[in-house]
Amino acid sequence: MSYRRGWIAVFLFSLAMINYMDRIALSIAAAPIKTEFNLSTVSMGYLFSSFIWSYALFLLPMGLLLDRFGTKRIAGLGIFIWSAATALTGFAGSFASLLSARLVMGSGESCSNPVGAKVIRQWIPAGERGLVTALFNSGSYAGPAICSVLLAYLVAAFGWRVSFVIAGGIGFVWLFAWLTFFNTPEKAPWLKEDERGKILREREVKVGGAVVTQPAQGLWGLLKTRTLWGLAITQGCNVYTQYLFLTWLPSYLQATRHLSIAKTGLFAAVPYAVSVILCVLAGRFSDMYVKRGGGVASGRRRNAVALAMLTGAVILAVPFTSNMTVLLVVFSVTLTGIAATTSLNFALLNDLLPSAKDVGKAMAIVVVGGNIFGMVAPIATGYVIAETGSYDWAFGIAGILLVAGAVIVLTMTRHPMARAITPQGSASHA
Repeated sequence: MSYRRGWIAVFLFSLAMINYMDRIALSIAAAPIKTEFNLSTVSMGYLFSSFIWSYALFLLPMGLLLDRFGTKRIAGLGIFIWSAATALTGFAGSFASLLSARLVMGSGESCSNPVGAKVIRQWIPAGERGLVTALFNSGSYAGPAICSVLLAYLVAAFGWRVSFVIAGGIGFVWLFAWLTFFNTPEKAPWLKEDERGKILREREVKVGGAVVTQPAQGLWGLLKTRTLWGLAITQGCNVYTQYLFLTWLPSYLQATRHLSIAKTGLFAAVPYAVSVILCVLAGRFSDMYVKRGGGVASGRRRNAVALAMLTGAVILAVPFTSNMTVLLVVFSVTLTGIAATTSLNFALLNDLLPSAKDVGKAMAIVVVGGNIFGMVAPIATGYVIAETGSYDWAFGIAGILLVAGAVIVLTMTRHPMARAITPQGSASHA
């Protein structure tokens, strides 16, 4: 990958990083917020889940707007909304205002994954998508890693309200850089002509050496494809665990391992940091694996998705260990598995989607599928803890879903998202 289009990977990595910093901010500050507003465990579960409600609701509209108005405008609008909402969370005076701020934040964040997929389709040659998608997704784990340390310090030193104001302000720095420098490869003035030509030649899927092109199928056409449903359900089985970690891991460490807020931040940061590095390596290896097996159109990347999900299923071991070092290893391996699954599943979507015009909509559908499960995870965990007095079944449910997701991706994503595809400009839907 050249240095110049590498800046696109930097933009996407930092977009995801800021997105997830703002998401986990509430989890880091959960203890003082729970005390200040006198909230129960179940109430905290609903508060953790709340941003996902609006996030999932706005995903499809955001995908449609993205395909219509482009990545620069929609990404800018989205990060403006969610950064402002994050900063305003620091001024909340009641449970209702906390909930409202999280709902607004979720609506803005709904642009992130569709924008990432669309930018990758526009800017990245097909043979490099696994690596760049992994870089984009690894920002989702770098955010919690950095945030766990930084915001834990801010909460301990200055109180939880200051941490939200600072987290929100970081997004406005990204917005300024995005509006100043980003454009499509056709229009970016800082892109050299030889690299521009390479991007335009190699960004579409090829079958037998010929470019595969197909008119946009539209929302209803996509919803009729078994493969897209398989990708969405796979994403859901994976995202359940991601949101379990994102929302309840700090509370688990404080309640069962008796760590302070500052020590919780340091402990939680390690698995997230490890997953960033290993997720990028998984993306690179998946590109090599796919190239050796017939190219991206083969859909061979599904095998890597299944392997990553089975790796994440090591979370099933959490109830059986009390050793903190072993626990750190288990959390690191689990987060690596779910991080790699998300990036590889997103790359598989681009592999199996013939028309670039459908990327925003298709990604929105897959992310909606993921976040339906993600919406349930914090609430279900709250009830599980309240009923059993333990986190054991919370981790057990997550592990079972990861195994189920591996089976689903292997069986439901066997074909491209079209009935029949022909090279160079035609498609048959017979």
